[in-house]
Amino acid sequence: MTEQTPDRPPMRASNADRERVAQILHNALSEGRINVEELEQRLDTVYAAKTLEELEPPVSDLPDVSPAAAVEPARSRALDNRIGGTPGSAASIAVMSGASRKGSWVVPPQHTSVAFWGGVEIDLRNARFAERESTITAVAIMGGIEITVPDDVLIEVNGVGFMGAFDTEDRASAVPPPGAPVVRVTGFAFWGGVNVIRKPRKPPTIGA
Repeated sequence: MTEQTPDRPPMRASNADRERVAQILHNALSEGRINVEELEQRLDTVYAAKTLEELEPPVSDLPDVSPAAAVEPARSRALDNRIGGTPGSAASIAVMSGASRKGSWVVPPQHTSVAFWGGVEIDLRNARFAERESTITAVAIMGGIEITVPDDVLIEVNGVGFMGAFDTEDRASAVPPPGAPVVRVTGFAFWGGVNVIRKPRKPPTIGA
């Protein structure tokens, strides 16, 4: 349990704390440890939590997870060395064409991606982040957007597909480290698709 003293009130939970615990629960679902109904119930508890202590019960019965470590206060974490830098472009637009953002670039706090009869590729595996939390708004109209996120970044996807698809593929089981960047993907797909893929980083190329 989170350490408390009689003269110290429970420590408040931050958005980053809630996202970290939510990612642990999503990983547990992908491993078959909990079902969808349990995930939804636990996420309700997580997102309603006001204190760090309230974040412990949803993960207390999962193996290899220390509740105290899972809800480690954000203020005690070292700043992730991928955070900081001059923000890159705020938009990726492909109209009957293609566009990409990959390699070494700095993700701004707000980035908009639009694909109309075209395709956009966004790869965050070698990216830095201007701030700890970033939001990517993806709009695919008769086109496609693919967003690749490394497994050491917290990810939240809540887009909508209308006669299209807004999908998430989790190809990794690793839990992001304390203080990891948080990326939220939102938007919609109409006669098109937005695909968010979470997978391990590529190992560095020998001799590079």
